[in-house]
Amino acid sequence: MLGCAPMRVHLVGVSGTGMGQLALLLRDAGHDVTGSDVAFDPPMGPALEQAGIRCLRGYDAAHVTPDLELVVVGNAIRKENPEAGRAEELGLPRASMSATLRERFLVNRRPLVVTGTHGKTTTSAMCAWVLEQAGLEPGWFIGGLPKDLPSGAGLGGTKRKLTGASGTVGKPSPFVVEGDEYDAVYWVKKPKFFDYVGVSSEDVVVLTSVEHDHVDIYPSREVYEAQFAEMLRAVPEAGLVACDARDARARALVLGNARSRVAFYGLDGDDTGDVTPTWSAALVAPDPVTLAQPFDVYAGGSYCGRFSLGVPGAHNVRNALGTIAACAEGFGVGVEVAKRALATFRGVRRRQDLLGTPGGVAVYDDFAHHPTAVDETLRALRSRHPSGRLWAVFEPRSATACRSTHQGDYPASFASADEVVLAPLGRTNVPEAERLDLARIVREISARGGRADAATSVDAVLDRLVREAERGDVIALLSNGAFGGLHARLLQALEAKASA
Repeated sequence: MLGCAPMRVHLVGVSGTGMGQLALLLRDAGHDVTGSDVAFDPPMGPALEQAGIRCLRGYDAAHVTPDLELVVVGNAIRKENPEAGRAEELGLPRASMSATLRERFLVNRRPLVVTGTHGKTTTSAMCAWVLEQAGLEPGWFIGGLPKDLPSGAGLGGTKRKLTGASGTVGKPSPFVVEGDEYDAVYWVKKPKFFDYVGVSSEDVVVLTSVEHDHVDIYPSREVYEAQFAEMLRAVPEAGLVACDARDARARALVLGNARSRVAFYGLDGDDTGDVTPTWSAALVAPDPVTLAQPFDVYAGGSYCGRFSLGVPGAHNVRNALGTIAACAEGFGVGVEVAKRALATFRGVRRRQDLLGTPGGVAVYDDFAHHPTAVDETLRALRSRHPSGRLWAVFEPRSATACRSTHQGDYPASFASADEVVLAPLGRTNVPEAERLDLARIVREISARGGRADAATSVDAVLDRLVREAERGDVIALLSNGAFGGLHARLLQALEAKASA
């Protein structure tokens, strides 16, 4: 797409995070872009309009005209959508978001694809930041809003210059992609990450973890894991896979399927089976003043120095190790360069994102919805705030979280919290026999000696937090959705309480 003649492109379902960022990439590449959706809410809606993309409200067959040269259909769009139907009727070129990204932006680049059940967004942002600070002019496509980059997607450079014996030569520049395992589009019911691997002969893949998720499209653990196995087999022999050695499923899938070189990573004390990680780290106590998370890094047993992260938690140190392995072994980034870059990494919005401290109450926003992510997030916040009550306020909203698939895992995932408040399920279309039982979670947390309550509404959650939260407390709002606007409402209400 880069360097090609401008095209007229229309995106159906444009205001989702991924589709919106693709629209911005297409615009940046010089194309005439329109997009339709049912709403254009912040942050993506205003960003699209400010970029000069024509935003068409609602789905109407009239939005799809014969002069369009490409129609990109989002994965939330169904075959019955009038615009999808009109594009098919006219015989217009159609593509999914992931296929468009591959064909228009990844070709002639070196993809760094970050995959896995947990940690993809933060690790992708770390990789893009380290490569950017190393001067490699990466492109990036991340399912979130990194605080250190201008947006969630960027073109980067098309080639970087290397000086060798034959003079200055061009070499493809990196392109960091968050490799989502959710399906691509209604006519391609396979993970998006299949479109991102096998693009170059030297692909780099980070596999952070594999734990059954997206039960609406992957009914069993075996079906879910089979997608990762197939993806690993598609990584070229000259490529690289960096894998968290602690994750037994990820480790087994890599050992059984990867044809490429493999770099395992892990923390000191991890059970890594028969694997000895190339890259390892030992945690150091957080700095009591800056709250930074120090860790010592070793490569092949050799000490590489003391690193530091501004984002808390052992899971973020794992993300950083995966980043170091991928950038150092895959792109030749020096360890000292990676060290300096990671020290300035500020994280991603909606990942342990401190929204404010009204009345001395720290309010965090986090995307966590899977039990493992809930557990890691709460552990990280507890390490950062060892005193004061930690409130875990959880909205089960994703297709997996609203189901009983992980019913038995949720009670233990809240162990780091002093108070647990469960909001009502965010989906009402889940059959009753398959629904997550919130009352049971409350009973099991109580049986463990914890304190938990299931609220009847988001308003009830707000009322309780405003009434009971005190100076020094920490509130973690955990949801992969808007949580009924609770974030802004809570900040405003706590501020008003403090000013009264």
